[in-house]
Amino acid sequence: MNIENAKSQMRKGMIEYCVLLLLKQQPLYASDIIQRLKGAELLVVEGTLYPLLTRLKNDGLLQYQWQESTQGPPRKYYALSTEGEQYLGELDNAWTELTSTINYLKVNNLETEQK
Repeated sequence: MNIENAKSQMRKGMIEYCVLLLLKQQPLYASDIIQRLKGAELLVVEGTLYPLLTRLKNDGLLQYQWQESTQGPPRKYYALSTEGEQYLGELDNAWTELTSTINYLKVNNLETEQK
């Protein structure tokens, strides 16, 4: 069994949630999102992030605004839409349920092993 493959699949499932969490804090430029995810030890490349941002925008969960940059052409800053904030709330609930289930299974399994 390849643990790296399993870890990769877990990360893929969490990227959308993590991006939305970041955008809840403030509007961000794509490279800022990548840097913040990297700081959290979740490595994401542009080839993964840009299609995700486009899909989230097309689904009505994100909006964007062009802002002038001192370092070149204008930059597209992404932010949560009202629908995105509601969706993130639903993901928060799902995450809480999932972590609760996993923690229950870990503790329950540990108690079973100790008997």
